[in-house]
Amino acid sequence: MAEDQKTLDLAQIKEMIPHRYPFLFVDKVIEIHENGLTAIKNVTVNEAFFQGHFPDYPVMPGVLQVEALAQASALLVIQQHNLKNKPIYFMALDKVKFRSQVVPGDVLTLEVEIVRWGGKISKCRGRALVGDTVVVEAEMTAMMDYNQ
Repeated sequence: MAEDQKTLDLAQIKEMIPHRYPFLFVDKVIEIHENGLTAIKNVTVNEAFFQGHFPDYPVMPGVLQVEALAQASALLVIQQHNLKNKPIYFMALDKVKFRSQVVPGDVLTLEVEIVRWGGKISKCRGRALVGDTVVVEAEMTAMMDYNQ
């Protein structure tokens, strides 16, 4: 990715992280800045998880909201530290708070920033919003696998 590039489309995202349907939860990166990234996840009624997660009243599972934040964080770390094609694995979640439900038709805006970086370990803070409402927030720690 060029240094001055400020967005990523779906094809570029798929070049950077290994996730694929039904577990790819970032549709587009709309802004990359010095220490952070803003991405979008469009939540549609056709999502596979809605078939079994309250089918009569579909709600996006909170763990998948956190997964979307984690994928956005991975994209940020990969972009900031030129780690394309290096796996990144969850190590810990802290300060997770679910604030509101996410339903079909919502657009999740994923905002993440790097809090700490050291060698193989990164810590990011993120929040997801629907409109102006924060629906989830979390701190995520991950480890890079440089041997892959």
